Amino acid sequence: MTLTFADRLNAQVADSAIGRWFRLEGSGHPHEREGSRFMARTRLRPIPSQMLTTDVRAGVTTWVRTSFFISVNASILSDSGGTCVCNAPNNCASDTTYLACVQEVKQDLITSTAAISALASVLMGALANLPVGMAPGMGLNAYFTYSVVGYHGTGFISYREALAAVFLEGWIFFFLSLLGLRQWLARIMPQSLVLAVGAGIGIYIAFIGLTSSGLNVIGGDTTNLVGLGGCNPSDWVSADLPYYCGTAVLQDPTVWLGIFTGGILTVLMMMYRVKGSILIGIFLTSIISWPRNTSLTYFPHTDAGDQLFDFFKKVVTFHPLQLTGNVLDYNYGQGKVWYALITFLYVDILDTTGTLYSMAKFAGLRDPVTLDFENSTIAYCVDAFSISMGALVGTSPVTAFIESATGIAEGGKTGITAIVTGLLFFVSVFFAPIFASIPPWATGGALVIVGSLMIRNVRDINWDYIGDALPAFLTILIIPLSYNIAYGVIVGIISYVLLNGFVWILRKVTNERISPPNYDASEPWVIPPGGIVPTWVKFILGRHWSAGSEAPSEYPFQVRQRQSVISIDSREQGGFTPKSSSFVNSEK
Repeated sequence: MTLTFADRLNAQVADSAIGRWFRLEGSGHPHEREGSRFMARTRLRPIPSQMLTTDVRAGVTTWVRTSFFISVNASILSDSGGTCVCNAPNNCASDTTYLACVQEVKQDLITSTAAISALASVLMGALANLPVGMAPGMGLNAYFTYSVVGYHGTGFISYREALAAVFLEGWIFFFLSLLGLRQWLARIMPQSLVLAVGAGIGIYIAFIGLTSSGLNVIGGDTTNLVGLGGCNPSDWVSADLPYYCGTAVLQDPTVWLGIFTGGILTVLMMMYRVKGSILIGIFLTSIISWPRNTSLTYFPHTDAGDQLFDFFKKVVTFHPLQLTGNVLDYNYGQGKVWYALITFLYVDILDTTGTLYSMAKFAGLRDPVTLDFENSTIAYCVDAFSISMGALVGTSPVTAFIESATGIAEGGKTGITAIVTGLLFFVSVFFAPIFASIPPWATGGALVIVGSLMIRNVRDINWDYIGDALPAFLTILIIPLSYNIAYGVIVGIISYVLLNGFVWILRKVTNERISPPNYDASEPWVIPPGGIVPTWVKFILGRHWSAGSEAPSEYPFQVRQRQSVISIDSREQGGFTPKSSSFVNSEK
């Protein structure tokens, strides 16, 4: 077989320090990742224009799939009002001075989102060697804006105090991760509840995408609380009730532009697997909205419209942080700040931890016995550090994003993928005028689509046993109806403990003679083996693993699977027998 240029380059890179650090195939590392290589070979005879670096290509794919986060995150967080002060009635919905300040906050948040995404993704790739990108989390940003700070600052704490809560949360997470507590807490969560939280967040952000923060299809209703929206301001019930449509619903042309170009067209492109479909839909909708002399324009001939257009014309520039950089209010003496902090902690445990585990499993890096994955401690420390750094630039908690699966599917197996994604986010910092000029009706469709992708978690919930199904269902239901992720999580956990705790006690008291008829269909709850103490602590304490073996969390999936004979992911094992086929399938 003739060696090609790609073969020789792969061998040289794999044999270098870079290859050994990223555990490329052929690097000689004892735990090299099968199938990982620097350069991919095409079916045709390789020539320079036809050769693509596998992990670089995967990193570009991940960025194309997730770059819409920049505008969507800034749009959602700016609804909090940031550091702007509202002194007018109706939450300053029609106060031009306040709205101009909010627009400046949005411009700051464009820079913040791109910058922290770049930093976090590069650190995740370089230190944890995982093909997982990082950015402010969808769902967490909505909780931060609408439940904690409130629309235009109407929540129970201020934007500055909320950032201080996020900042401290990051450092608490850092120490929890170092001690292994964060990984352990996530692993003992009932699987159905973890899946339900993700699905509930999906409905939550889809609903936001349908409101005035997105497509404006849904508005307020004085009788039914919500109803159809999309009317012109002249058709509002009153000036005191913005987006409450009395008549002429769905008459705003921007509603239909967002539905057809940002929604239906985007989905059609996704059906035919057009790469970057969501990004294409957002920018196509935005481009149609940029001409000024149309009914669809995002730049009306008003003072606010002129300000937006003047910034848009810069196209490429660096926008320094003016209103969101290092504005934390360390008011930790207020009890409500701690309430927000604890809620952020718990939601982050479910969100970030669940996403990292899912991506590690998809990449083949998750241990089937301990349910841990390679470099988990480093990955969680990077995530925690990024959360605190994100607070300093004004953003909600940073998390791993599920769209990293697109890059993994393209062949990304190492941290090179995440590094490339981070570098592209860095380039995006200098295109802030473009991202800041994307109207809400351009991103509303993206929120609905992302929500539909997140809700598919319900397929793996154990619906066969009411003790698992009801807590999961309540979690999914309460999150969007209460506009609060924390309330959904609390209701789910309490109902799970009450129902299954009662059954457990009754079975113990009666020596298992009294059990629900279909108890065998229940989802098994076990504490995964592997302990709570991370590997680095065991090393310091001198408790080394036996000769010829390593801590399970350091092995690639393929190697661990061959050596392991007991796995809670398998039906054929003694002692841990999953009773639900959906649980087994979800783990496989």
